[in-house]
Amino acid sequence: MYVKLNGEMVYLWRAVDHEGEILESYITKSRDKEAALRFMKKALKRHGSPEAITTDGLGSYRAAMKVLGNTKKQEIRRWANNRCENSHLPFRRRERAMLRFRRMKTLQKFASVHANIHNHFNLERHLVDRQTTRNAAQPPWLWQSVAS
Repeated sequence: MYVKLNGEMVYLWRAVDHEGEILESYITKSRDKEAALRFMKKALKRHGSPEAITTDGLGSYRAAMKVLGNTKKQEIRRWANNRCENSHLPFRRRERAMLRFRRMKTLQKFASVHANIHNHFNLERHLVDRQTTRNAAQPPWLWQSVAS
């Protein structure tokens, strides 16, 4: 995903797990093999090696995977990358409300903090029933009045 920073394009790299939680975010000025390699090393070091790594068709991913020795784990299928692409939507909404960014450092801080906050408040409504979701969304001091 690209983000405009003072009219210049910078790239936001994201690692997303199978539930849609954002594990890692990283900002670079280029979208080449070196940037992909740096991001993958950082994500794999912090979160371990997964069974499969789903990416889009960008050639930089394949080149970085060759260096890391993970070419067998890479998956590039139609619609397989949707979970990662959809994780950009809340970020885009917030970015638009903030009227863009001015510095690389603030963009990196915002991307990592936004990911943590989004993961914390993402209720995964598709996994739980309506009553549990409703109770989780309300503050604890209201649980008494809802239960009675």
